[in-house]
Amino acid sequence: MSDERPSGHSLLDQVEGAEKLFLAGRSSREADLGSAVRIFLEFLRGFESFDFAGPCVTVFGSTRFDENHEYYQLAHDLGTALANDGYAVMTGGGPDIMEAANRGAKEAGGLSIGCNIHLPKEQEPNAYLDRFIQMEHFFICKVMLVKYPSAFVVMPGGFGTLDETFEVATLIQTGKLERFPIVGMGLDFWYQLRKFARETMLTSGVISEDDVAFVHPVTSIDEALQFIKACLSGGDGGTAALRRRRRLHHCPFRTGWSESIADDTLRPFRITNYQFRQPRCRRAGPKAWDYPTDLYPVD
Repeated sequence: MSDERPSGHSLLDQVEGAEKLFLAGRSSREADLGSAVRIFLEFLRGFESFDFAGPCVTVFGSTRFDENHEYYQLAHDLGTALANDGYAVMTGGGPDIMEAANRGAKEAGGLSIGCNIHLPKEQEPNAYLDRFIQMEHFFICKVMLVKYPSAFVVMPGGFGTLDETFEVATLIQTGKLERFPIVGMGLDFWYQLRKFARETMLTSGVISEDDVAFVHPVTSIDEALQFIKACLSGGDGGTAALRRRRRLHHCPFRTGWSESIADDTLRPFRITNYQFRQPRCRRAGPKAWDYPTDLYPVD
């Protein structure tokens, strides 16, 4: 397939830089409405692209460990093991640790998925993705990376990795997510983080004893898989959770649902000039949005 983007007013062409403008401060009502519609369409684009996903594990990690690093090989072997156990592997779709996990899954014959964030200097999608979508808004990308997997495996990383890890920990702490394991690969890295949580945060009284164990550090890939299955299982090693996700995947009511939702939601704003079409962009999802070129709110 061609590497070029779809011609015309595609979503990516329209929203490039949108998050920066959205976060820049107070805007006009028209600009805020435009941002709300763009965000809505980007959510729909993500839902449509990942609707096919069966049982899935998200792998997070740094973009600064190349294929010569031990963590790259660890992530590669992890992706292979997850694929062999029947999980799709989902990452941010970028280089290094993310590439390694996707590569391991793809080479093992598993499903390799990327939810990529558009950044000016990095995060080009890696070459080992079966399905890929590129987002403009960080928070939408994070929703996709949390919504579809059954578990997280987190490799050592920087601010972005910790941001994603603590966001999921907060969702678990506040009861928004249940039975959602977070596995930490790279024992020394996660030991230091848990030490900080215990000796600083717990001592200060800002978290409880249960919160200290928000990440479960492991010493091996086998241990990681066993922990994930134990957390997801009802005493069956996790197979019920896998069967349940597969049944959802084959639900007959999913086909074309986003077109109907978009029509019903956008009609009051007289937005009609959008369409679904098969994109020409590399490794894109099954459908891509054309963002509406005009926005006319109802008087």
